[in-house]
Amino acid sequence: MIRLHDVEGHERARRSLARAHGEGGIPAAMLFHGLRGVGKQRMALWTAQLQLCDDPGPEGPCGACRGCKLALGVEHPDLHWFFPLPRPKGVSGDRLADALESDRIDELIQRRKEPLRPSVGDELRGLYLGVVQTIRRKARMQPTLGGDQVFILADAELMVPQESSPEAANALLKLLEEPPGRTRFILTSSEPGRLLPTIRSRSVPLHLARLPDRRVADFLARHTEADEETTRWAATLGQGAIGRALGFLPDGDEPGILEGERRKALELVEAALAPGRAPGYALALDHSPAGARKLVNLFGFVEEWLRDVSAVAAGAHDQVLHRDLVDRLRSRVEAAGVEPGDAAGALLAAEEARELARGNVNPQLIVSGLIRDLRGALRPRRVATIAPAGPASRGER
Repeated sequence: MIRLHDVEGHERARRSLARAHGEGGIPAAMLFHGLRGVGKQRMALWTAQLQLCDDPGPEGPCGACRGCKLALGVEHPDLHWFFPLPRPKGVSGDRLADALESDRIDELIQRRKEPLRPSVGDELRGLYLGVVQTIRRKARMQPTLGGDQVFILADAELMVPQESSPEAANALLKLLEEPPGRTRFILTSSEPGRLLPTIRSRSVPLHLARLPDRRVADFLARHTEADEETTRWAATLGQGAIGRALGFLPDGDEPGILEGERRKALELVEAALAPGRAPGYALALDHSPAGARKLVNLFGFVEEWLRDVSAVAAGAHDQVLHRDLVDRLRSRVEAAGVEPGDAAGALLAAEEARELARGNVNPQLIVSGLIRDLRGALRPRRVATIAPAGPASRGER
């Protein structure tokens, strides 16, 4: 039987949840938030297991009862795990909810087989209105085993942008206001600010902090085949998030999905620092004229590189995140004459590019405009001023 890996870290949060459960005080709706890949979904599944356990203790679920075993296999009939999915093509109206539920079951089977996977944001997926309609239908049903029903909604911020309207979020709001029976909801989000304020106000927040790099590296060493040097390197780039660190590990002979994005982002910043404009135009033309939402992660890495640019320009090399490439970055920064404060305007340009990508603007235009704006911020024109000739100058002739 396939089962979930043990929860890594977050001991204080788990003890608090176990104590609240023992006192009958776990809220009907909770919002777990923190860095992408820090373990929010695994913690949500652990909390669901706690609520479905037959004999929970002060440290959490027992792990041995029928409810725990079913929850650990993500097979408990009263545990409902929903996550963003691509919108089915050619399906609309009443058939959309059924198609999304069929796709969710297929995805759930894959997640049971591969419970450990990189955490990569995907703006092409969403929690559509049809998903929330399915949740409402299931929530009105009686629990199969007579206890609680627990609904987990991963990446809950994707309820609004993918629908281009607040319909999905508003439909969920009604459930959170009056959850039927012993129904419990756990939402997870890496960007809780994108949720409707009414959703946030009806959910008790729980922030999950980053893990020490050592714990991330130890986890990777236990659960992957990567060597010690690679696990330490990935753990550093993971910023305390196991799911993010997994994205840097090699995938066979290919770089990890996040490592590929990181390198592409550095190329964008280097093009902005280069003396000519040709590299920037070439990079812009490398992108397809459609599919801008795929660039959201890329621009997130651009922001990270810009923070490193500022740190290098200030001589604070110990504050650089991407330390493995600091020498390469330093040579570009010094050649361009970047000042520490120049990166502030560049960060605003990267943030704007992310929002344009979410709006599905032409990717070539976004990349071209981003490199242009980065150049303007990181390579400001230094206008030399020449003092007019005065009496002293004429007297020297």
